[in-house]
Amino acid sequence: MKKFLLGTAMAVMMSTAAHAETIGVSMAQFDDNFLTVLRNGMSDYAKTLSGVDLQIEDAQNDVSKQQSQIQNFIAAGVTAIIVNPVDTDATAAMSKIAADAGIPLVYVNREPVNVDTLPEKQAFVASNEQESGTLQTQEICKMLNGKGKAVVMMGELSNQAARMRTKDIHDVLATEACKGIEIVEEQTANWSRTQGSDLVTNWLSAGLEFDAVISNNDEMAIGAIQALKAAGRSMDSVVIGGIDATQDALAAMAAGDLDVTVFQNAAGQGKGSVDAALKLAKGETIEKKVYIPFELVTKDNMASYQAKN
Repeated sequence: MKKFLLGTAMAVMMSTAAHAETIGVSMAQFDDNFLTVLRNGMSDYAKTLSGVDLQIEDAQNDVSKQQSQIQNFIAAGVTAIIVNPVDTDATAAMSKIAADAGIPLVYVNREPVNVDTLPEKQAFVASNEQESGTLQTQEICKMLNGKGKAVVMMGELSNQAARMRTKDIHDVLATEACKGIEIVEEQTANWSRTQGSDLVTNWLSAGLEFDAVISNNDEMAIGAIQALKAAGRSMDSVVIGGIDATQDALAAMAAGDLDVTVFQNAAGQGKGSVDAALKLAKGETIEKKVYIPFELVTKDNMASYQAKN
């Protein structure tokens, strides 16, 4: 009788395991406000799904650690893998590892360098970065009436989003309506609030004059605001723009400090990546690129934006 009960229990456990979907998730880093929202978006959505478990790992901004995590997920027999890449130039090797193992892989938020040649059962879920920097810079151009001096704060240069957003800035400022705006400095602050503050402090100490700060993300923009305030600069005398519409950014906008941001739906990207991973695991065909729209947020439309989000 005991043997029968034990055998029945094991059969039930095996049946449950067979129907469970385990998705391995490798995040570039946990210590990032935007990526935290993205990660929570995945976790919260997965909790609403029956039999879906996420195993989320922190790559700590280390490419080799992230690659090891992918290999460990494969060894553990996960159903699918989601990767928020540390270095978007290193994704071809990751794609090959997953493809050779026959495990579906979804890149989220940061566009892989091999996005146009992804193997079968692989996809990319994000927002179209060509929209983000374009919306941001067009609005800043309007606020400056097409004239002035601007500094550009870039994200990590190993990240495709930083390169694309910066290109968007240059493309907009090359247009007839905005060509009167000159970029007087352009440096990376690696998506960091602290580094953004340090960078702007250095520019101010060097006597650099500018009318606008165009930042690849909100965190660096907030750092710029902190540095400008510490230097006694009136926030009415400079236009500050970021991207992501984080809660801290919206608070800075409500305080009258941040002028422009662009909502990138981190939670939506998280949900979309889980959906894509599950569909690929079931053998369904999906688009190789799944885009979640951006939305411009300014002081004028912030109240209506918050009401619907």
